[in-house]
Amino acid sequence: MNEMISVITITMLAVISPGPDFALVSRNSLLLSRRAGVLTAVGIGAGVLVHLTYTLLGVGLLMTRSIWLFNLLKLAGAAYLIWLGIRMLNSTPPDDGKIDGNGDTAAALSDLGALRAGFLTNALNPKTTVFVVSLFMQVVQPGTPLAVQLGYGAFISLAHLLWFSLVALLFSAGPVRSRMMALRHRVDRVFGVLLTGFGVLLASAGLPR
Repeated sequence: MNEMISVITITMLAVISPGPDFALVSRNSLLLSRRAGVLTAVGIGAGVLVHLTYTLLGVGLLMTRSIWLFNLLKLAGAAYLIWLGIRMLNSTPPDDGKIDGNGDTAAALSDLGALRAGFLTNALNPKTTVFVVSLFMQVVQPGTPLAVQLGYGAFISLAHLLWFSLVALLFSAGPVRSRMMALRHRVDRVFGVLLTGFGVLLASAGLPR
């Protein structure tokens, strides 16, 4: 019971802490659509499963203890965030974009694109690697049955999915979105700067190994 409470508490604190996942879901919900935000959240939940899989297989411990392998993941994640940020910074102003029948700028991201963006943002985030590996190494006991560990993994993934789906619902609410759509290009620039900044910090930070 103590182990379960610890897993739930640590997971919830980790999930709600601001980071690239939050920035991406917020941006897609505000500037694209509720559907895009929720699908981004689904991609994030799927990305968590990648970390859980290699952690349960023991590869996660190898990754966190291998300097070159961990740095490779860190640089790949940083490069992806910087690429996303630069795309947002170079986005076309709404006056030059395509307008749909409701007067909104047409979504520039397909369902698959939203899923992929959420998935890659999380799957390439080495801080999620550190979080998942540390949780299973420090909190989950070696004697914990595999079925229970899989249950913990399902909870961690579901917690990410539910939290970021809630973020998507809040940021895509009518009053919030209508105000932000008037400042669409500026909002895109802000999130572009945030994601680029996350990428630069990730590339330069001395993360735990």
